[in-house]
Amino acid sequence: MTKDNSYTPSCVDCGTQNCKFKDRTYPEFCLTTGLDTEDLEWALERYDEGQNHDVMVASAEVEFEGYCRLTRVEEIMTFARKMGYKKIGIANCIGLINEARIFARILRANGFEAYSVICKVAGVPKSSVGIPQECETIGAAMCNPILQARLLNRAHTDLNVVIGLCVGHDSLFYKYADAYSTTLITKDRVTGHNPAAALYTANSYYRKKLMPDNK
Repeated sequence: MTKDNSYTPSCVDCGTQNCKFKDRTYPEFCLTTGLDTEDLEWALERYDEGQNHDVMVASAEVEFEGYCRLTRVEEIMTFARKMGYKKIGIANCIGLINEARIFARILRANGFEAYSVICKVAGVPKSSVGIPQECETIGAAMCNPILQARLLNRAHTDLNVVIGLCVGHDSLFYKYADAYSTTLITKDRVTGHNPAAALYTANSYYRKKLMPDNK
């Protein structure tokens, strides 16, 4: 098998992770050793903007306190409490409405206000925005992540939680949402919404499907 050298190596190609351990050797292509100090300074300065510093502190505390102990649902609620967030927006796929309902019930039972906007809100036909008409065979109404974001912005949510938005739709939601957003469920209809399963089986069951020419 011929090694492909047509790409620029980056962090996924490093075997030392010395940026974490500090007792190993950085590779020649390391982003840390090749870093422009201006970029690092720019990033560090951003942590003092708005609530960014509080988010970083709360996130680190949630990781420390709940490491391998709290579920993602519990982590979201713990993070929200630390940040003083009360109103939690839910941007959910219509295909995961049951999961969204369960999550909302859990939030409300724990003292939070849950406010959901479903992906099909407004029921606009897909073809009305130039989506090929054949795409309407699996549902005529388009997903509307930009409107989801706008309505959650208007509801003044403190934190948004994405449940199962499609690839690309989630990108648009994150772009237009005002509040910080996190993800509870990433949609994968084939693996029961466990997209990591394809990675875990990439060297076995899914190899021929995911690795063209056995690269």
